[in-house]
Amino acid sequence: MSDDALKTPGPWYKQFWLWFVLAIPAFTIVFCLFMITVAVRTQGSMVSDDYYKDGLAINMALAKDHKAADMGLEGHVTFTDKGARLTLTQDGQPAGFDFLILNLSHPTLAERDRRLQFQPTGDGHYEVRLPQSLEGRWYLDLRGPDNSWRLKGEAALPSDIALPLEPAPQG
Repeated sequence: MSDDALKTPGPWYKQFWLWFVLAIPAFTIVFCLFMITVAVRTQGSMVSDDYYKDGLAINMALAKDHKAADMGLEGHVTFTDKGARLTLTQDGQPAGFDFLILNLSHPTLAERDRRLQFQPTGDGHYEVRLPQSLEGRWYLDLRGPDNSWRLKGEAALPSDIALPLEPAPQG
């Protein structure tokens, strides 16, 4: 007989296949604990608790879109490192409002949302200074002083072009 056939296996804790098989459930347990920790520590800001209230808000928002379309409002906003410049027209003529509010919404992180108040500089132009430059993707929501209309747009900042703001498509 050969010496290999007479060899006795080593102790159980030195066997490769035992540790290989046990590593799979051990890794699964550690990964599950990590995922549970992440789920508990972070808050899902995109989850809504009251769908009925959200539905009513959608109807109000659609009414604002219709009013902006009826008024013939259109705008363009340009972002620079130091500020933003907005041009607003109403039926092709420069619009004159006391101030305008632009809500910048980040697609996933609610804590990065911003609200800018534009002041008129004359002839349908408005400006605002930015405390810091903006980067990334943003949803734009422009509203008037009485909050009765809105224009919408999207932006990937920084951008050198004038970004259009229009009423949401009417369906």
